[in-house]
Amino acid sequence: MTLAIFDLDNTLIAGDSDHLWGDFLVERGLVDAVHYKATNDQFYQDYKDGRLDIHAYLRFALSPLAEHALSNLIDWRSEFLEEKIRPILLPAAARLLQKHRDQGHTLMIITATNDFVTGPIAESLGVDYLLATRAGMIGERYTGEIDGVPCYREGKVQRLHEWLQQHKDHSLTDSWFYSDSHNDLPLLHKVTHPVAVDPDPVLLREAQEAGWPLISLRGKL
Repeated sequence: MTLAIFDLDNTLIAGDSDHLWGDFLVERGLVDAVHYKATNDQFYQDYKDGRLDIHAYLRFALSPLAEHALSNLIDWRSEFLEEKIRPILLPAAARLLQKHRDQGHTLMIITATNDFVTGPIAESLGVDYLLATRAGMIGERYTGEIDGVPCYREGKVQRLHEWLQQHKDHSLTDSWFYSDSHNDLPLLHKVTHPVAVDPDPVLLREAQEAGWPLISLRGKL
């Protein structure tokens, strides 16, 4: 079965859900506003520059989950989805997903953003499978730690291969992967059909040199 794989942030949605979640926490007074926003912004810049320390970032990003009851987190997440995510959904992304769905392809989102934030987004987009960084839990409480391999850069390739080991009816034969970020080059080089979506400058250059398709889901190209 053909896999159609999509990055989430700045690919299927017109923004970064991880960074926006941090902004939401700041706006709601759930974290120290000045320190948290400055740190969140710096990590986001590091990500765009390709020098993110993913483990340091995840310790920072997952720590608020460990400080609150799951019921409160779920309530806040619902508000976050309505206020921050719904406005950045892209009609063209929905059409692209439907195009692959109509061809009988298996849809997958693969993202470095944690599964607490991205789970309901993938569900709302009607995507079959989500591979995201797993936020560790003990019982009904988040630990603030990562569960397993971060789904980032080479970690996306590793997590996908683990998934393929469990889903023998799928392979990377004739597979697709859509992304905006040069951080996804390890996986883009593994699929049959790599596609650059509203790419950052580094990915744009790589895609042009490799002859990969360039598309926009925001009407920019």
